[in-house]
Amino acid sequence: MQDLTISFIGGGNMARSLIGGLLNTGWPSKHVCVSEPDEEKRDFFEHQMGVRALRQNEASIEGADVVVLAVKPQVLRDMLLSAQQTLQQRRPLVVSIVAGIRERDIQRWSGGGLSIVRAMPNTPALVGSGATGLYANELADDGQRDVAESLLRAVGTTVWLDEEVMLDVVTALSGSGPAYFMYFMEALEQAAIQHGLAAGTARLLTLETCLGAAKLAINSEEDLLELRRRVTSPGGTTERALQVMDAAKLPDILNQAFDAAVKKASELAEILGRD
Repeated sequence: MQDLTISFIGGGNMARSLIGGLLNTGWPSKHVCVSEPDEEKRDFFEHQMGVRALRQNEASIEGADVVVLAVKPQVLRDMLLSAQQTLQQRRPLVVSIVAGIRERDIQRWSGGGLSIVRAMPNTPALVGSGATGLYANELADDGQRDVAESLLRAVGTTVWLDEEVMLDVVTALSGSGPAYFMYFMEALEQAAIQHGLAAGTARLLTLETCLGAAKLAINSEEDLLELRRRVTSPGGTTERALQVMDAAKLPDILNQAFDAAVKKASELAEILGRD
């Protein structure tokens, strides 16, 4: 598999993270290429990461077995239309990490008939702890699915989805989820400060508590409800705090927020897919 050449179109943070993950898993640097208009970024890829960096997308695609689309959603249409002829001649596996752009639109702008995998990674991929949902079209074979999975697994956990529409749900969950937890942690930290803890202490305890809770859940076979019950002693402080959250209907608020995020993801996909 590692004799395949992977070309990244766009050299932003997520592309940099994926390339770093590939290299850390032993993928040969000579089989990795990135196209990026910014000269400073190209220098970084060439001199700091040891991979080829080109200015022109078409030149990067010409020798590629796998093309990773890592540009901003607003520029993807023009990028694909300009590279359409090269994509049709080369016919690589196309892996898109571009948020919100449907497979049908990628296919249409690429000229059609391509194996496409859409991936929805999240920002923790930047530190090797990503969670990515993957969807493959009917033209992608098992080998190509394995390649796409290996690429995203280099920066975290991956899950396959049977329906593309489920990527909107993944967007609302793991895509937007880090911001939800940051929001909750921010509020928890501020509450501790208001009750007298030093800011540095409040921040440290907040972050370590969040990390510890996640590790506890990952390493346990029990579901989250049971794990929560184990921490909630009858008549204790945790129970009192959770009673306040229940009275404020926090689960209902979270469900409404999640529903809004799913709907917004679908709306953006329709807008971004317009010619």
